Amino acid sequence: MKKAALAALALMAALSLAALAADVSGTWVMSTPGRDGQMTERDFTIAQTGNKIKVTMQMPGRPGGEARTMEGEGTIEGNAIQWSFTFQRPDGQEMKLEYKGTVDGATMKGTTMRMGNEVEWTAKKK
Repeated sequence: MKKAALAALALMAALSLAALAADVSGTWVMSTPGRDGQMTERDFTIAQTGNKIKVTMQMPGRPGGEARTMEGEGTIEGNAIQWSFTFQRPDGQEMKLEYKGTVDGATMKGTTMRMGNEVEWTAKKK
């Protein structure tokens, strides 16, 4: 009986935490500084189930190369969001891009590491 009650309380607590996560589902526009310092924008989409997210983003290719679609997973806890993409570089090495930030209604801001440098980004919901 005690085990059942504790299990029910644990389930209710987990569901309450998931309910507190911001709703980030939809299409967003991210702004980041490009290679030349100019701000670049790209759309990305988030599908959310509770505090789990799936992110799809179009990433530019190298100069003269084709863009690629990246798909990653992450979490949203309260207003803290994080996700990552893992992919193979042309030289065969595996590379991981991690995004971390905070959500404030229809806006987000955060940082990612790009070639050893921390880069700030912002995003607005479409």
